[in-house]
Amino acid sequence: MRAARDWIAPALLVLALLGAWEAWVRIAEVPQYLVPAPSLVATTLWTNLDSLLPSWWFTIRITVGALALAAVGGALIACAFALSRTLERALLPVAIVLQVTPIVAIAPLVLIYLDDTTAALLLCAWIVAFFPVLSNTLAGLRAVEPGLRELFALHRARPWQRLRWLLLPTAVPYFMAGLRIAGGLALIGAVVAEFAAGAAGRETGLASRILEASFRTEIPRMYAALALVSLTGIAIYGLFAAIDRWWISKWSGRGLEGIATAKA
Repeated sequence: MRAARDWIAPALLVLALLGAWEAWVRIAEVPQYLVPAPSLVATTLWTNLDSLLPSWWFTIRITVGALALAAVGGALIACAFALSRTLERALLPVAIVLQVTPIVAIAPLVLIYLDDTTAALLLCAWIVAFFPVLSNTLAGLRAVEPGLRELFALHRARPWQRLRWLLLPTAVPYFMAGLRIAGGLALIGAVVAEFAAGAAGRETGLASRILEASFRTEIPRMYAALALVSLTGIAIYGLFAAIDRWWISKWSGRGLEGIATAKA
């Protein structure tokens, strides 16, 4: 019930904005080839759903694959950094370089060096999504209270015991925050990389449908594909927000349970 109430205000705001958009287009008689009305975008999305769904599924596969690789790789590397300062000092600059380099500049090079377009898109999306998971998880692993850290040291806990019972429970909220950010970034990376690729054909994503619509000046169809991308991003964020609430409630207070295990 509380979750439903939390969604009422955002839903009403979105409806109000869409209503204002619809009213402005109709009152000002804006041509549909400039700015289509939300009702026309919805109708176009429904009528073109058969052609957009395969492209949407392709984009989803790239996004989910890149996010999975970013989650696993980012978490594992963050754990390695937390246990070894030397490894962190050696490899963290590489991760920072990947993060600060625009994906638009990297994508053409990746597409040149990789023959498989799908693999190139997956790599580009992973590059964008990787660093938020790494940095947030590492911040969580560093956020352990000094008293608990000293307590585990007092009981001579082994590195894997400290990681399992102390560091990981503390890092869970940070890891989930990183996933919420990385989910949207993986989707953006997949779309931007496909824009750079200029791919065409059946095995392509929503970016290709947007490009096709823009080349043919089919503005309502372009808005429909863009709306599908936006709805996918919102769904990804909502999914991880729900997982976050469930996971945090599950892990709450679990860190102290490991003291006895560490002592043993």
